[in-house]
Amino acid sequence: MPSHSTRTLWLGIDLGTQSAKAALWQAAAGQRGGCVVGEGSYRYDVHYPRLGWAEQAPRDWEAALGPIVQAALTQAGARKSEVAAIGVTGQLDGTIAVDPAGEPVSPALIWQDRRASCALSLSASRVQELTGQVLDASHLAPKARYLLGERGLAGVRFHQPVSYLVERLTGRAVMDPALASMTLLLDLHARRWSAELCAAWGVPLTCLPELAPADELAAPLSARGAALTGLPAGVPVCVGTGDDFAAALGAGLLRPGRVSCSLGTAEVVGALSDTAVIDRVTDHATDRVTDHVTGHAAPIVETHLYPTGGYFIENPGWTCGGAVAWLRRLVGISGDRELDDLAAAVPAGCDGVGFFPALAGAMTPAWNADARGAFFGLSSEHGRGHLARAVLEGSAFACRDVVERLAALGVPTERLLLSGGGSASALWAQLHADVLGRPVELAARADATVLGAIMLAALASGGACREDLPALAGAPRQVLTPRPSTAGDLERAYQRYRRHAAALLAATPDRDLRPL
Repeated sequence: MPSHSTRTLWLGIDLGTQSAKAALWQAAAGQRGGCVVGEGSYRYDVHYPRLGWAEQAPRDWEAALGPIVQAALTQAGARKSEVAAIGVTGQLDGTIAVDPAGEPVSPALIWQDRRASCALSLSASRVQELTGQVLDASHLAPKARYLLGERGLAGVRFHQPVSYLVERLTGRAVMDPALASMTLLLDLHARRWSAELCAAWGVPLTCLPELAPADELAAPLSARGAALTGLPAGVPVCVGTGDDFAAALGAGLLRPGRVSCSLGTAEVVGALSDTAVIDRVTDHATDRVTDHVTGHAAPIVETHLYPTGGYFIENPGWTCGGAVAWLRRLVGISGDRELDDLAAAVPAGCDGVGFFPALAGAMTPAWNADARGAFFGLSSEHGRGHLARAVLEGSAFACRDVVERLAALGVPTERLLLSGGGSASALWAQLHADVLGRPVELAARADATVLGAIMLAALASGGACREDLPALAGAPRQVLTPRPSTAGDLERAYQRYRRHAAALLAATPDRDLRPL
């Protein structure tokens, strides 16, 4: 219905891997809460030119903006003039080269793309000391070096998807420190671009955006941004941040104690810490999967800055929702509900069938860009339901790997805060509680990522303050507790998964960890 009075609406935009989404939030009158009043989404493709490569066209993201904004306005019965601020979030680790005018001159090498080499004069431990990150080809620095060298690009600037879109909307090339802490180029402790790292990667400082907090205004919507979105020029646009952080923020992760788990295309698991806890490479660690080339214990979590303060200790995720979609296509399952029904008919532990969730490289129990996913334990008695349940259990087992590493590092992991499209599956959500042996809180809004972007827009425009954030996130919509009846079967299945994961990793040493 048409609106009869002027409202103040905050717009969140999320550039996901499979689609772009927009949502409009209306604050509750005289209260700190509110609700989403309009939404829109637009699907686009990922291109896989070769094994280990994954690309998207930045123009496809831009083409999505007008339709998703208009759909959200139409559903809300809102006028364009009611949009008070825009927040942007999106997939991490994508790398786009732009010319001095901000026009893209390369495809986006997205997070799944691990074609680039991580061979470096600096040691992995030195890189980790400076950045808090695992030396991995998914990040921006190796991709930027690849584009400069293999593609012969010159005079370019590099963006991640969020900062790319902000420049397209406002004309300002800016990135928030949390997003920058994903690049292998930021000094985590000094919170600025590192000259040492830029020199080591061969990526000039002039190729990088300026830094500014996620909840600050980047600039007003430009004429080009107005044309892309259909909104009036001049609407404030905030700096924004990556979806790992926005999902946790939108789910309500505002202080240490809970672990955020976002079940989207990837399963992202992380927790807050007041200090910069580093999962360091070590030579002796009896309880860790060991890298089979170097003999060192393999770190599986990274340390990043968090938009509202502190540090986000996380594993940036393995393909989970993407694995579900892949399996559906592969064996002819019509939708998520049918997949859940098939999986629910199979007992806990999956009658011995397991799944190693490494369709785009392994992220746990060790990072290995060359590893690939696998089913194991199959026999002629197993069917589609076993494959379906194995994918769900495999992702939950990978989550346990990360949560146990966080706990071993002293990061509080009392409860799991679950969000993302996968959290709508009652079976998958309960599996996480059973596998982790911890209560699972379902975030008030499953699509918490776009809500995180809305929160940043509200902060940047002065429409909300930090004290309002818990009310904006809302209370958990449900709390699930572990079921003792499945504990034994799932523990045996988890140990079986660990043995197979170690064997698969031993069979596929990472090329970038071999001595130079």
